[in-house]
Formats: sequence, structure tokens, C-alpha cells
Amino acid sequence: MASSSKSSGPNKDKKRAAPEPPPGGSTSTSTSTSAGSSKFDAVSKAILSPFTSRKHDSAKILSDLAPVIMTPRIIGAATVSGKPRASVGGGSSAVDFATLGRAPLRLGFGSRRVTSRDLQIVEATEELLDQEVPEPDIVAQNVSLLRGFKATIPSAEKSRIRRRQTRNVDTPRLGLKRMSLGMRGMLGGEEDHDGDSVASEDDVVMVGRSERTQRGRNVKAKRKGRQSLSASKHLGADELIRQTHEIERDKENIHVRRTLINSEIEEISHKIEALDAIRAKLEQDLLRLQEEELELDDELEGVRDRLELEESASQPARSLSRSAHLPSSSRRRKGPAFLPSEHDELPPGMAFMSLESHTTPITALDFSEPYGTLVSASQDDTQPRVWDLLTGEEIGRLRGHRGTVKCIQVEDHICLTGSEDGTVRVWDLRQVDEDEEWEAGEMLSLSDVAEEDETTEERANGIRHGGSESSRPASAVEREGPCVRTLEGHTKAVSTMYFEDACLVTGASDKTMRQWDLTTGQCVMTMDILWAISHPPTAAPGNAFPAHLFPGAAAAAGTFAVPTPPYADGTWEMYQDFVGALQFWGYALVSGSGDGVVRMWDMRTGQPHRTLLGHTGPVTCLQFDELHIVSGSLDKSIRIWDVRTGGICETLKYDHAVTALQFDTRKIVAATGENGIKIYNRTSMQHSTLLTNGHTRPVERLRYMDRYMVSGGRDSVVKIWAL
Repeated sequence: MASSSKSSGPNKDKKRAAPEPPPGGSTSTSTSTSAGSSKFDAVSKAILSPFTSRKHDSAKILSDLAPVIMTPRIIGAATVSGKPRASVGGGSSAVDFATLGRAPLRLGFGSRRVTSRDLQIVEATEELLDQEVPEPDIVAQNVSLLRGFKATIPSAEKSRIRRRQTRNVDTPRLGLKRMSLGMRGMLGGEEDHDGDSVASEDDVVMVGRSERTQRGRNVKAKRKGRQSLSASKHLGADELIRQTHEIERDKENIHVRRTLINSEIEEISHKIEALDAIRAKLEQDLLRLQEEELELDDELEGVRDRLELEESASQPARSLSRSAHLPSSSRRRKGPAFLPSEHDELPPGMAFMSLESHTTPITALDFSEPYGTLVSASQDDTQPRVWDLLTGEEIGRLRGHRGTVKCIQVEDHICLTGSEDGTVRVWDLRQVDEDEEWEAGEMLSLSDVAEEDETTEERANGIRHGGSESSRPASAVEREGPCVRTLEGHTKAVSTMYFEDACLVTGASDKTMRQWDLTTGQCVMTMDILWAISHPPTAAPGNAFPAHLFPGAAAAAGTFAVPTPPYADGTWEMYQDFVGALQFWGYALVSGSGDGVVRMWDMRTGQPHRTLLGHTGPVTCLQFDELHIVSGSLDKSIRIWDVRTGGICETLKYDHAVTALQFDTRKIVAATGENGIKIYNRTSMQHSTLLTNGHTRPVERLRYMDRYMVSGGRDSVVKIWAL
């Protein structure tokens, strides 16, 4: 009771001070509403009073934001608190602006409001100003945010304006504007002011009221020297010190602004570099899309060829007529090849298989299809080796040549080989495994060869056929093995060949090319390169031996032998293949010879109709398609020719001689006298080299299909690659 009486004392005083409410519920409600509104108006007036002045921009911004922030709910929550809370510093709990701004903050999901005072947040102004503000890497780190703000706001120029005003001197009206207008008139039209003198005695600046008055009274008075404008102005030491500090601060502001501008320039430079990188990436994406489009074109053409092949196989009459001919060439076959599923697991650009039975450098190689049958030959070895690429095992050998095999072409189960003995042999690779007795037996002696030559009749067309099987001994029939036919006609080594369907063209060191009909075994035509050199086409400039040829090219009429440029390992040899490469398509034949010339022939007439001059060394390899001819030479270059114009589209330079190449619409793969295989991307024009698990000596020969490649080097090893 005592405690209640004590607490009821002040309440009674408050009740006496308050007016008694009139009777009726509506009256009491209206009274409470008016009291609440009057309290809201009072608090709002108290809060908004500092912002009623419109002199400063900051006050205007806060005045505009205050009605939005100070809602009745916020003010009610700040003024009507359920329980008084002690301040953080132990002071009074009076409502201030900071409390009003942070009071309604809800940090929990309960019904009780959590304020900044509950969290005991104390603003440490000094500590916050001393802290480093994290900034991006491109922004100037040596300029604080506050310093940069002060240097760039418009008020930073006020000190300069103030100093300029302090240097203004009160002088009589000088008429400077009239002088400037007169000067403009004199410059614009001199005819209007011919008799007027703009700079008269009245326009002379005379400072000082006494002097002007004296001059007005007596025109003939002496003119005194003009007093300096700065003499009548006294600034004082305090003002000069203040201006010194202001100038130093302005210089600092200029330094800050210069730093900020340099930072912006650097930022723009980084953005430009980033945009350039993005542009380069997008350009690479475009190149990849172009490569994908070319790949799709090849795939489409391959699918169409496959469809035509299967349709012809489904018709008995057409399949029977086609089986009578030799398989078509795979040199122009496009589209993806059939590969085992495990091939996709191989990393690209790496040799995953090595065939090491050879003991001398590889001179020629070719295979039927990926993981099919490979035939390879090497120096000082007259017996090419036959391999099963699926297992990597040697199947057998092709015995019959008397010299090194220099060129090989394999199509399906048919293989053609050209040798230094001047002959071309046709082999059936399906019968190689049946030649076990030949491998186990003794090799033919020279006497056996002589006896065989006596019983052999030679036709005028250069095709050698033995006598009938009934007139020949059984051992001779068995010894023939997989060799189907032998074509003789060249007098020197056969260095290159190309066959498609039933047509074969061979080139030899006797400086001739011969066209053969494989169905009849007859030599259809002989094309003499010496005659072409002495009778160049009318479109080709120069004499019989153009001056651009390398030294010693004129000796082509005799024995042809040119030393090769040193390989990467320092070795070299004599190059004696006068016809380095050839290929035909329909009636169009392209050849590259030892005089460094690429010639285009018409196989219907046997005459060259265009001569492509550019190489300065013997042409060792070439290939052409519908649009381009790509040739490689001992002059350490690959040249890409336009078939339509005969001009050079592009020239690729290397450090060593080019000995082999092959290309498609996307890339050029070449052996350039180094251990690695060079790949030139025709779309992106980038060069790359295959070295992983590769050859230990320079590469000499190569052949690829789709993503499968075989190469042979001077290390006597044949490598199988995944592209």
C-alpha cells in the first residue's frame, strides 16, 4: 500500500492538470485523435525546422528526404516506447535524429522491435575516416575518396575566384569594350574607319583622379607616368599567407584531378584491351564456325559418295560393271572416315603406335584406310613391308623389285609400287598372307631371273607378260605370289605415280611421264618434259630455260642430280627425281619437275597448256583440288596456286626442304626436314607442330585420312598419329 500510494502521487497531479473529458464515447475518441495529431505536428515541426532553409543544396536534399523518412509510424515508434532504455554512453534517453532514423529497424522475426541502441552501435567517426576504402584495381589508390571528392566539387574553384577578386582594382571607366568593338570593326571592314583613329589620346589609360582633373582643366599640362595598378592595393600578410595556402591546396587539387584523369584513361585503356580480347575471342569463334562449316561440307560430300556407292552396290548390273574396274582413288575422298570407337579416346596430336622393322630411312608409304593395310618401303630394301594397322603387326613383304621402291599407292586391296629398276608392279594385298612359302623359301638367284627373262616376251607397249601358265614351271607360278602385273617402259627410276579407276600416270627420272590403261596393261601416251621445256606455252615468258631457275637446271638435259639443303640433323643427300610429283583429275594433269616448274597438262593431247613459275628449286610434292594447287619444293617453301588464274595465292616459308605434303579445305600437313610434322591451319593461318612421341630424325613421308595419319622418317620408324 505504501508503494502504491507513493506512486499514485504524481499521477494524481497529472490528472488534475489534464482537462476532464466530456461525456460520450465519440467525444473521447475525437479528443484522443486531436491529441495524437497535435503531437505529430509538434514533432514534425521540431524535426523539419533545421531543413526549412533553402540556402544550401545539402539542406534542400535533406528537407526533401525528411518527409519520406519521418513517417508517423517511425515517429510514433520513436516517441512512444514501451520501456525506457538506457543510452549506450549512460546519458539521457532523449530522442535525437539518429535514434529516429534507426529506431524502426527490424532485425528479427519476433514482435519486438530491435533498434540500434539494442545492438549498441557507436559511430566512430575518426576511426572510420582513417580506414582505407577498398577500391577497384584501376582506380587511383593514392587518392582517398574524400580527397578526390573535395578536389572535383565546384566549390574547389571558389578560392581562385576569391583571389582574383582581391586583385581587382577600382579604376575609371576605360572603355575596353568599345576598344574591342572598334578593333573588330577595323578587322571586319576597314573602309568604314579610314579616317578614324581608334587609339587616340582620349583612349590612353590614365590612372588617378587628380591627374584626370588636371588634364581636364589644362589640356597642355605635362603627362605623368602611369602609376602601377598593384601599388594602390595592400593585401596584408594574413591575406597573402592565406592565398599561399589556397594556391598550394589548388595545386594539390590539380594533382588529384590529374591523377583521377590518368586513372580514367588507364581504366579506358584496360577496357579497350578487354574489348580487344573479347573481339579476338569472337573472331576465333567465327573461324571455328568457318572450320565447322567446311567440315560439314566435306561430311556432306562424303555422305553423298557413300550413298552413290551403296546404291550402285544394290543394283546387280552396275555392281558387276564396277567390280571389273579397280577401286577409285581415296586421294580425293572427303568426309569423316570410319574409325574404332576407342580412337576418340586418344589425345589429338600424338603418335600412339610405332612400327620399327625397317633399318633404313623410309622412302615411301601409303595405307588403304584408317586401321587398314599399310605398305611401306625404305632405302636399300627392295621388298616393301605390308602391315596390319589394327594390330601393328607385319603381314608380309612384296617381293619382285630389283631396286629401292620410291613411290607407293594403295587403294582398297590393290597396291601399285614404282622402283628404281624402272618398273611398276601391281599387287593384290589379299594374297600377301598366302605367300608364306615364298617367305620361307630361298630368294631368286640371278640365274633364275635370267631364265625367266628368256621365257618372257615383251610387247611394244612396254607391258611385260610372262608366258602362259602351262608353259611355265609350277615354281614360277608360285613365286609370282601377290604380284598381278608388271609394267615396264621407263628407262630410269620411277619416282612418282598416281592412279584413279583404270588410269595410271607415272613419272620417272628419264624426264618422261607415261599414261597407262590398267585394264589392258597398255601404255597409252608418253609426255616428254624436255620437249615441254624447249616448247613452252605461249603464255609463259622467257626462253627454253628461264632465268629464274636455280643454278644447274639447264643440266636437266643430261643426268639430273641436285644436292638437297641440309636437314635439321645436318645430313643431306643427292636428289635425282626429276619428276617429283604428279596428280590428275579427269583430263587435267599437274606435274612438278626438277626445273622448279609446275605444269598443267591436257591428257587428251599430251601437251602442257600452262606453266606456273615461282619455285627456285625442284618440286618434290604437290596436290590440287577444284580451286588450288599446293606444291612443295627444295627451296624450303610451299606455294598455293590459284587454278583459275595461275597466280600464287600464298607462300609458306620453312627452315628446311619440303619433302611431302597433303592438304584439304581446312589444313596443310607437311614434312619440312624436321623431326616434327608441320600443320598450317588455312582458316586461322596459324602454324603448329606435331612432336609428342614423334620421330627422332627428320620426317620424309606422310599420309593422312580424316583424324588418322601415318608418317615415316629418316629414323627408319613408321609412326601412327591421332589428329
